[in-house]
Amino acid sequence: MGLSRDDWARAALFAIAESGTSAVAVEPIAARLGATKGSFYWHFPNRAALVSAALELWEASATDDVIAALQDVTDPVERLRLLMTEAFCQDEEGRAEAALLASSDDPVVGPVVRRVTERRLAYLVELFADLGLTPLEAGRRARLAYGAYTGWYSLRRIAPERMDPDERDGYVDHVLRTLVAPTS
Repeated sequence: MGLSRDDWARAALFAIAESGTSAVAVEPIAARLGATKGSFYWHFPNRAALVSAALELWEASATDDVIAALQDVTDPVERLRLLMTEAFCQDEEGRAEAALLASSDDPVVGPVVRRVTERRLAYLVELFADLGLTPLEAGRRARLAYGAYTGWYSLRRIAPERMDPDERDGYVDHVLRTLVAPTS
């Protein structure tokens, strides 16, 4: 059975997670997949199209699908807990996230990262508003939640010796307690 466009996009996203967007190169990804360059060109006209497909996959799996999965959770505290648990347990997506954030000045990567960030922040603001917070406080907590998430994976990328993966659950619990604490 041949490789699909999504197989290539997943492999590109894995390469981004490992080594950043510069790691998206046809020959090494083809070798990793046990495929030929011809298979690549069957699905994509060039490297930029592969990067775009990886970005689409990342946006769908790490944003759209996560938000959709939480749609029926009516308790906002439980929705936040599930969201944070899911977000912090996606190591490969988190590593890709840190690499993509680091490449946000790239003309292909930047617009997608900004769109995803805006969508996630809007979702978090809505979630905190559901907790009864004012728009101002909901926005602040949304930025705090998102910063805690992106910070965790960015630090794991640039200072892994300072980020013990075994401490992740304690970190998530601390972040959740901070985010749902009453306003003063």
